[in-house]
Amino acid sequence: MSFVTPDLCDESPELISVVSPMFTNYGGHKAFHGEIVTVKCFEDNSVVKEQANLAGKGRVMVVDGGGSTRCALLGDLIAEKACENGWAGFVIYGCIRDVDAIAELNLGVQALNSIPIKSVRKGRGDLNIDITFGGVTFKPGHFIYADNNGVIVSPEALKLS
Repeated sequence: MSFVTPDLCDESPELISVVSPMFTNYGGHKAFHGEIVTVKCFEDNSVVKEQANLAGKGRVMVVDGGGSTRCALLGDLIAEKACENGWAGFVIYGCIRDVDAIAELNLGVQALNSIPIKSVRKGRGDLNIDITFGGVTFKPGHFIYADNNGVIVSPEALKLS
C-alpha cells in the first residue's frame, strides 16, 4: 500500500494534524507509516535501544530528544536491529548518525539533522507518554505517516490507496 501525505491530508482533513516542517528523510524507505510508540529522552538513547530490540510489529518510534543537536539518538546498529525486528521507522526530534548505512536499510527514518557523536547511555527516558513537538502531540496508539512532503498524525488508521 502506497500513500503520499498530501493526498491523506486532502482525504481526511478532519482527522490529521500536520507536524511543522523540520525533518530530513534519511532512511531507505522514503514513505513509512504505523502505530506510534513514543520515547522521551534527552541525549540518552537507552530507551530507544531497548525498544529497537523488541518486536516492532510495523510500528513507528517517535522520539522526543528535546531538539538537541549535540549527539545522535540513532545510529546504524540500533537502526539495523529495529529493521530486523519489524519496526517501520523512526521520527526523531533530534539527530542521528551513520546516515549512509541507515539510507541502505529497509526502514523509514526522519530526524532534524546528523552528527557523528553518539549519545551517552544512563538508562534515562520515558516510554509511551504523550510528547509534543512541531506543534503536534504524539500519543501512543495513534498513527503517523511520513514521506518527503512531511509528517502527519491521526488518532486512527487512515485508508491507504
